[in-house]
Order: sequence, then C-alpha cells, then structure tokens
Amino acid sequence: MRTNPTARDHTKAWVLDAVLSEAPLTRTRLIELTRLSQATVSRKVDELRYDGLVVEQGVNSVARRGRPSTYLDVPGTAGHVVGISFGARTTCVLVTDLRGREVRHVIVPSLEGGDEEATAEWLLDLVVDTSDSAEGPLRQIVAALPGRVRTGAAILQKTIEGRLNALVLLEGDASASLRGILKDDATIGNAVLFMLSTELSFASCTDHEIAKGRTSAFGHLGEVLFSGVGNETLEGLLSTKGLLHFARGRGLDLDDIQALSSQPKDAAAHAEVMEAFTTAVVAAVGAVAVTLDPESVYFVGRLSPLVDEVLPEVQRRLAQSLPVVPGISVVPQVVGLSVAQGAAYAGLALVQSRLRDSMLEAQ
Repeated sequence: MRTNPTARDHTKAWVLDAVLSEAPLTRTRLIELTRLSQATVSRKVDELRYDGLVVEQGVNSVARRGRPSTYLDVPGTAGHVVGISFGARTTCVLVTDLRGREVRHVIVPSLEGGDEEATAEWLLDLVVDTSDSAEGPLRQIVAALPGRVRTGAAILQKTIEGRLNALVLLEGDASASLRGILKDDATIGNAVLFMLSTELSFASCTDHEIAKGRTSAFGHLGEVLFSGVGNETLEGLLSTKGLLHFARGRGLDLDDIQALSSQPKDAAAHAEVMEAFTTAVVAAVGAVAVTLDPESVYFVGRLSPLVDEVLPEVQRRLAQSLPVVPGISVVPQVVGLSVAQGAAYAGLALVQSRLRDSMLEAQ
C-alpha cells in the first residue's frame, strides 16, 4: 500500500534534480544547491549510486584541505533520450544522455514521397542507427513536426513506440525551437516565436512555460489571419512555399526563395515582394502584440534573414500603431539541429519528472 511521500523521499529527489541540472559537480556544490546537511547529501548520493543514477569520478584539484573531493556525475548507463526534428526538407535525430550532453546527431534530407508507414519505418531506422552508441535504456523520444505532419502522425508514433518500447511525444517544431531559446535564457517570461520555413508555424510561452493547445490546430495563425496584402494570408507570405509562389506571380523567375536576395534591389518586382513581406511581418507581430502582449518576439527559419533585412522598417511601422513595441529578434539556428535540441530538452524534462515521481511514491 502506498503512503504519502516522506521527507527522505523529497530530499533524494532534490539531490537528483541538482545532479541532473549541474553535473559534474562536487559534494560541496551539491550541499550549496540543496541546502541539505553533509550527512544527508552523502546518504542520498549513496542511494542514487545504488540506483545507477549517479557515479563518482575524477578529483577536484581545487580542493585544498582534507580528503580529495570527487565529482558526481550522471553515468551514460542511466539512459538516454532522443530529440527529432522532422521537417519538410531536413530531418535531424539527436541523442543525449540524461544530463543533456550529446551522444551523437545526424542531419539528413527528409524522405520524400513515402506513405505514413514507409516514413515511420525510415525514421525508425534512423533513430536506431543514431542511437547505436548510446548506453542504458531509451527513456523518451520527442519528435518535433510541422503542423500538417503532426495531424496525421499517429502511425509514426505507434510504430516507433511499438518497435523501440519507448514513450514518444509529438510536439510542434516551433514549440521545440522556442524551448531551445528558453533553455539558454532563464529570464525570458512571455514570448512568441514565428518559424518561417516551408510553412509558417507559431509558438508562445507564458512565465517561461510553453503554451499548449487542446488540438493540433493550436498555433496555426498563418492560415486564418490575413497579411494586409490583398487576400494573402500570413501563410502565403511568411512561408518559403507561399512567398516563392507570390514572387513568381510578380514575374521573378526563382528556383528557390533564398535566391530572392540576389535579385536587383531596385527592380520593381523585387521591391513589391519585399514590401509585401514587410507588411506581413508587421501584421504578424501586431496581431500577437495586441492579443498576447509578449515581451519578446523571435523569428527563426529559412526566411529569417529576410526579417533581419526589413526589421528596421518593421519596428518603425509598429511604433506608429502600438504604444509599446515588443523586442523583436532574429535568432540564428542550425537547420534541423536547433529544433532537435529543443525536442531533446522536452524529453529530458519528462524523464526527470518521472524519476522524481518514482522517488516520491513511497511504498
């Protein structure tokens, strides 16, 4: 019969949280983080060593008196997590240990033309190959997907869970990207992120926590909000596919939207496309500013260099219509890898929460 968690259960969980957040660290540092006595920390470290979640290794050369101080760390055998970025053009699989340290990652072109079952098998093989050198159990997989893929990803989730006997969580690619930014800056409170890639996707956070919707429709602002340019939606001007279609309709012979920057800046068609893009960015930021009131708005994705180019004009126009303009930043990211890192962070948080809960379930 289970009883309420005891003080001992809580202290063990606190010690593990500290080790997972800052390892490798000394016992002295662990005492500082947990504010527990030296005797209590020693007991809980011994228990965690027995559980296979903590190891002692190395010697702290800075320690000057008494017995040499060793470092506490999370062993590779404690397990690993997998973060996946499955984009329309690029797929990245990242494997980390439970401390978040990379074991291995691969970035490959995404599979094109396959049905759901073929895609699931292809992604499964990629996860298995990338995880080959990882130690311990696979504790969590988080796959970050574009919105349209996520709505039909049940087969992918079921296939991977069944074959690898691991929990799989699906989340939006914009949410994973924002999660990576939050991990690097704990001071961020309320923020919004626009991912301008093959399609436009959106994520937000409140008090440093990623906002979640009831359905996969959450975050698809681009398909329902107009850009302020004719009948074009935000999706039509703030996605690579949409902007390329718009540019071709204005007479620009482009194979890829990235070629837009090489067009003569004084050409009328180029100017029209850039003006439309600027207007759409203003509309997007304005919409979230008056509904979510974020402190910061981030732009990432393949079109983010264009945002950088028009940012001064965007800020000027917003200042004319908003009492306070949120901070607007273009965040450089590694295509595929940055989103996979955000997905891995989500997986690590889930694993840490489950480990904590298991210690609080006193028998």
